[in-house]
Amino acid sequence: MEAETLALAQEIDFSLWGLFMRATLTVKLVMLMLIAASIWAWAIIIDKLISYRKARKESSAFDQAFWSGEPLDELFDQIGLEPKGRSERVFVAGMMEWRRSHREDGGLIPGAQARIDRSMDVAIQKESEELQKGLPVLATVGSTAPFIGLFGTVFGIMHSFIEIAEQQNTSLVVVAPGIAEALLATGLGLLAAIPAVIYYNKLSADSDRIIGGYESFADEFSTILSRQLDA
Repeated sequence: MEAETLALAQEIDFSLWGLFMRATLTVKLVMLMLIAASIWAWAIIIDKLISYRKARKESSAFDQAFWSGEPLDELFDQIGLEPKGRSERVFVAGMMEWRRSHREDGGLIPGAQARIDRSMDVAIQKESEELQKGLPVLATVGSTAPFIGLFGTVFGIMHSFIEIAEQQNTSLVVVAPGIAEALLATGLGLLAAIPAVIYYNKLSADSDRIIGGYESFADEFSTILSRQLDA
């Protein structure tokens, strides 16, 4: 009897594809949802890694140009009104407000410092929203994927117990496939959640550092303009 059971068990396809094909419709939908969530999360991760690397490179290049000693007006004219880099957009926002604050006679409109600071703050906020776009998706996948997988596992095990009751048989051939299918859902949930959580924490820290760099630059730039205002 045991030899016959083992022979039947060996005939069962326990590959990932075989487990998926034998799963119930509900468990299949759960698996497909988790696979889609994993692909979506990895797409965001790759996009953000590239975007953050580019932002750091642009910031480094702009810092060298800004602190090179070149007059700010000349640097502003070189960059133009449609800057490509994120640091450049913060700089341009401040410089545009600086120039708007000058009257035709060369004097400054009162409250120029506050307006310049607000202009750069708005620019930083826009860049912050762009940098952090997609991170909530990673947080959602990381927090919900294990529970979605667990739902598939519970449903799959429940279906296995129903089959046991219907067939009045608790042999390995009856029990093993259903449990394996059910556990596959949990595995896919963890496969989607673990990278999402790890990279959410990393990318959030990277984003905070980049935004902090913009804020530090805005403070330094505002100090420079403040000296000119006082002079």
